[in-house]
Parts: sequence; C-alpha cells; structure tokens
Amino acid sequence: MATAKSRAIAHRNQALFVTSVHASSSHGGEEISHEIIILVSLPPTYPASSPPQLQLLSKYIGPYGVDAPLFGTVLKTFISRGAVEWTPGGVCVFDGLEWVKERCAEWLGERMTERKISEILREDEKGKSADVHEDHHEGESSEGKKSARSGREPPDIPAEMPPGITLIEAEPILDRKSAFVGRACRITDPSQVAPILAHLMSDKRIARAAHPIINAWRCRVGNVLHQDNDDDGETAAGGRLAHLLQILEVDNVLVVVTRYYGGIHLGPDRFKHINQAARNALELGGFLDTPEELNAGRKHGKGKGHTKR
Repeated sequence: MATAKSRAIAHRNQALFVTSVHASSSHGGEEISHEIIILVSLPPTYPASSPPQLQLLSKYIGPYGVDAPLFGTVLKTFISRGAVEWTPGGVCVFDGLEWVKERCAEWLGERMTERKISEILREDEKGKSADVHEDHHEGESSEGKKSARSGREPPDIPAEMPPGITLIEAEPILDRKSAFVGRACRITDPSQVAPILAHLMSDKRIARAAHPIINAWRCRVGNVLHQDNDDDGETAAGGRLAHLLQILEVDNVLVVVTRYYGGIHLGPDRFKHINQAARNALELGGFLDTPEELNAGRKHGKGKGHTKR
C-alpha cells in the first residue's frame, strides 16, 4: 500500500515526483516506508496524441536495489496491458503515478518477505545443530529434530514434474522464526505423488528445510479411494493433513507443507500453522470451490506447470 506523502518539482515539460511507498512483509507484521523519485515527462503532443512517460529514478527503495523488471514496469506504465489505460486527449498522469506507487509497494513487500525467509533459513541451519529437549505437550519431544530428508543435496538433474501438474504455492506463515509454506496440486493417479515430491526435493531451498515435504493426498480412481500421508519427521503432522482433506471432502489433491524451523519451539501451535498453510494453498488453488463455483469459472490459483506463487 502506498502512502499519500508526495511532492513535485517541475521544470519545463518534466517534473520530479517525490513520494513514499509503504509495505509490510506477509504475515510478518513488519511495516516500513521508503521514499522513491519518479520522473514525469510530458511530450509536446500530450495529451492530444501521446501519453506521458514515467521513469523510476531511485536506484534503491530502502536497502533493496531496484531490479530491471521494476524499472521496465514503470517505463511501460501507459503501454502495457493491465497497467494504466491511456486514450488520446485523456489526462492520466495522476493515475499513472498512483499505479507506479502501488507496484513499488508490492515490490518492496516481496523483497521484505524474501529477506525474512532468508533469515529463517539461516536460523533453521543453526537449529539443526543444536540439541533440543522439551516435553509435556503432544509431539513436543520431537520438535526441532530434522527430517531424514532434510539437508539432502538435490540431484544434478532435477526430477521432472509429471505432465499437466501445476503446484499452487501460498504465502508463508511466519511465527517466532519458523516458516510454514503450503503447496497443493490436482492429481489424477496415485503414481503421480512420488515424482511430484521428488521434484520439490530438487529445490535446494525446500530440501534445506527441517521438514521439507509434510504431505497428505487423496485420489479416487474409479470407485476406489486411494490415500496416504507422511509426517516427514514432524510427529502426527501428516495424519492431521489427511484428516483436513477428509473433513473438507477434497479428493484428487496432494497437499504439501514445508516447515523451516527457526530454533524456537512452537509446541501445539506448529500443527495449527501446518493445517492453515495447507488450507491456504487449497483455497488459493480453488480446490475448495463447490461444483457450482467451478462451473461459473474459478478465479483462484495460477501456474504454468511447476510451482507458482
């Protein structure tokens, strides 16, 4: 979300627009605001036959170096499909500036989330080398102990995703330096599960997690319902995901949750986050839609054959 603080410095057919963007990292609660500078150029034929031109002059937004895609997005404000529509004679500078501020705020939020995940990964590595001792609550004695899969080096040739499979990835849930990332996909045969999980383990960032592929799946072939789950070292987590699929009455779906352990025990809260991460992925993918909603056209989820956020 962009703030309203701004000022402009005009010179002939150009103006420097100085404003600030405000963003928060997903689920992290951190909010921050940084200044940006936008150059507004008005061609002699504006607005009769030419649109204005916007250019992001800031090389950094806070501590983050602006990348080429963001520069390009700003330059194409009035010519890209899905950006700001310009028609001959139309005055659209203000709309363009607001649109750029929103894009910069989104970009800032993404960088903040990426940094938070990187910090959690580092803490996760520290947590793996520490001895953990905790009791009293269900499954707590195993919390902090990494999965047998954790830390495996990905193969030189990544495992291929089965044809036609699209993984939907939800935003991470962050709590006390741990992160939980939910993913879900439609499956049509139980034989697809193993190669999908192998494909995920080919991703070095996923493989480094304390519990990379906690999962459960249900697949109906004819009149037979096949189902299975895997805790991946997080005691009872797979069974809880299987129960979630059962009570939601979701078939032909694989749901996977990756847990990055940050060194702080969460106790029973971790199971709540695992279930919520899975549910978020199911909702994002449209797997919880009713048949009527599916017929009307599902708007959830994106993807192009691999993992999509």
